[in-house]
Amino acid sequence: MKEQGRKVIAQNRRARHDYAILEEFEAGVALKGTEVKSLRLGRASLVDAFATIDDGEIFLRNLHIPEYVRGSWTNHEPRRTRKLLLHRGEIDRLMGKTREGGLTLVPLSLYFNDGKVKCEIALAKGKKDYDKRQDLAKKDAQREMARAVGRAAKGRARELR
Repeated sequence: MKEQGRKVIAQNRRARHDYAILEEFEAGVALKGTEVKSLRLGRASLVDAFATIDDGEIFLRNLHIPEYVRGSWTNHEPRRTRKLLLHRGEIDRLMGKTREGGLTLVPLSLYFNDGKVKCEIALAKGKKDYDKRQDLAKKDAQREMARAVGRAAKGRARELR
């Protein structure tokens, strides 16, 4: 039976904190058999991963997929460079944007989509420390407002009884 839907394997939570996400892309990943088996066990880390463009192709570097436990001599290297599969037009567009300056390619998540491994990469611009502080302050303010609304709603619910 073929898998349906989307099953997340790993996410890069730091990416949204450290970078301002401008555009997101879904790319296939060229993998070996033991890598897929290891990913099916839900084992991967995007912590140090980044994408580069070399000779008109996009590669994912430093993605850590641990060796498959039951693998033999055919096991893969955990941090090998993996090719990302995108349409030529998307690659050309990303090449132009990253050459413009200040923009980088960051992997956001790794997941199975209908049985195939996909990587969500983003065109991103690095945030300064003050941008990060502003985002945290905005997030805290949103959380406080939600709490206040929740408390008010609970108070109203008691009054109606």
